[in-house]
Amino acid sequence: MSYKVRYTEAAREDLRRLFTFLAERDLRPAQQARKAIAESIKLLQQFPFTCRKAIPDNPLLREMVISFGSAGYVALFEIEGNEIVTILAVRHQREDDYY
Repeated sequence: MSYKVRYTEAAREDLRRLFTFLAERDLRPAQQARKAIAESIKLLQQFPFTCRKAIPDNPLLREMVISFGSAGYVALFEIEGNEIVTILAVRHQREDDYY
């Protein structure tokens, strides 16, 4: 089964913010981070249930850890039925609001 991956506007804004943060310092790591995130998100098209549950009560709300450098990113997503995965947010693991 193949899932369609879509992004909320908030998740798109997260990605823009993360890219801009790195690109202001050096464009190369920003491009590498964007590629690492995109490659990881592709896995959700086939295997969304392999990612950990974000909260124990909801098996459809999950998060994917994306390795990058000494830390990485976390993508929060929801599995909607048998066809759609919606990316809700993307955060760097060192951000203040990362839990």
